[in-house]
Amino acid sequence: MLREYVPLLILIGFVVINGAAFVILSQLLSHRRPTAVKGIAYESGMPPLGSARERFSVKFYLVAMMFIVFDLEAVFMIPWAQAFRRLGLFGLVEMGVFILILAVGYIYIWKRGALEWE
Repeated sequence: MLREYVPLLILIGFVVINGAAFVILSQLLSHRRPTAVKGIAYESGMPPLGSARERFSVKFYLVAMMFIVFDLEAVFMIPWAQAFRRLGLFGLVEMGVFILILAVGYIYIWKRGALEWE
């Protein structure tokens, strides 16, 4: 049983070693010349305005929730589509219930006005 995981463990080991090697090499080979300009906070090419503790609009959180809803939809629908024929009517009903739950979330976001931009 452990033999099935050997390629996965080798891949994980390779990724960890490769990542650590790149971080260490970049520290060893890079040139450090700190200046005052490099130490300033950077916000899309503009000087930072105001405090970082500002309040965000509720629409920001609603859009984030909408992203999560549709991300979950994709995560669960792709494996379902792969096994659609084996699941039969039961799988179709279950996916219908899942989409209904997601539709309720979408309608909530729509009613709250997250899709209307000023």
